[in-house]
Amino acid sequence: MTAPDLTGTPAGTKGAPSGKRRRLHPAWIVAAVAFLALVGAAGFRAAPGVLMVPLQQEFGWSTTVLSLAVSINLVLFGLTAPFAAALMERFGIRKVTSLALCLIGLGSALTVFVNQSWQILLTWGVLIGLGTGSMALVFAATIANTWFAKNRGLVIGILTAGSAAGQLVFLPFIAALAQNPGWRGASLLIAAGALAVVPLVLRWLRNSPADVGVLPYGAEEPNAEAADAVAADAGTTPPLSGAAGAVVASPATSDSANAAVRALQVLKRASKVRTFWALAAGFAICGATTNGLIGTHFIPSAHDHGMPETTAAGLLAVVGIFDIVGTIASGWLTDRFNPKVLLAVYYQFRGIGLLVLPLLLGSSVEPSMIIFVVVYGLDWVATVPPTAAICRSVFGADGSVVFGWVFAAHQLGAAAAALAAGFIRDATGHYNYAWLGAAAMCTVAAVISATIRKDAAKKVPAAVA
Repeated sequence: MTAPDLTGTPAGTKGAPSGKRRRLHPAWIVAAVAFLALVGAAGFRAAPGVLMVPLQQEFGWSTTVLSLAVSINLVLFGLTAPFAAALMERFGIRKVTSLALCLIGLGSALTVFVNQSWQILLTWGVLIGLGTGSMALVFAATIANTWFAKNRGLVIGILTAGSAAGQLVFLPFIAALAQNPGWRGASLLIAAGALAVVPLVLRWLRNSPADVGVLPYGAEEPNAEAADAVAADAGTTPPLSGAAGAVVASPATSDSANAAVRALQVLKRASKVRTFWALAAGFAICGATTNGLIGTHFIPSAHDHGMPETTAAGLLAVVGIFDIVGTIASGWLTDRFNPKVLLAVYYQFRGIGLLVLPLLLGSSVEPSMIIFVVVYGLDWVATVPPTAAICRSVFGADGSVVFGWVFAAHQLGAAAAALAAGFIRDATGHYNYAWLGAAAMCTVAAVISATIRKDAAKKVPAAVA
């Protein structure tokens, strides 16, 4: 006897009876919970820019010291990502996600007790960095690749927007709490937001379609031989069709496989492919010009020009609003257009925005600044869906872990930019050189992306088991 799945179709049969209403596929429930988890984990992403000035005022720490804490966070955020993808394959998405949210909550809660600079490096840097790294954008790619056979670009876009939604939800409250009663209340809000999602994850976030006896959303019913293969591969990224599926990737890891070894083996294979380095270089610049600069230093820079911190935080919230729109739209576009062309366009538009930013900052919000935050918001992480799509098409079953390593480059770029911008501010008294340097780097990223070879998927060497 076959158990019925949540779509209303008994597992192992083709099609649903014509008179029977189909129910929501469980993949969409998993995606919804994953979205909420990303929202809960995103609170800290909104915090450094808002809390930097209050911490400086209370403890007298320099911009460079606080930038170092953010840099440690971003480095661990990035380097944890590929191992988190492998850990999700080894132990399951639900366990890794729950632990990550608890680390974020713990790090944020402990922040209220800091009174030495090394303590902020431990809480902001190490604890929250490990937690957010395990909830990095590779989480979105893993969910999409595991649960969806179609609309993957759209799903990655929606899930990536979860981080933007988290910024939108938390940022105004963090800014208000930082003013009254103070930055400690804002830290507790971040902890509460992360921990509140854990029960939902434990209850509803399933590890794979096999857990509930269904195929990935949009997958065709396999024949008997293919069904055996799917059962043997349960809990791993579904194989791709077409050119992407022709890529010979590494065999799926068994439950006894070591997640760290798996991640390193994937890196070794990917490092032999030119496309990997092109994606990593472009994504490093992406991280430098988003989390590293705007996310960390926009509010302090606006404060230097006389703009109130709450006003600057409101502008970043507007970035978050349009980030959601831009990322979902980018996912839709990725399903329909050449992803390398999309990447080149996104990076070049971002560079133009950074080039004019020093001319727009002032004590009040002018229409030109509104235009900047709207355009920059649309472009913020629009790069994620096409980058993930290229990883999937070139590296097949290794795609999620490869994306984890590409995302590590993103965060290393962000960490370097956050620290460099803090040093520039302390050395010169302003951020102008940081903005102009970032604009030049975006042009480099656009050129690199435009030159990714179309036939890369045909040239990936077969993995040796």
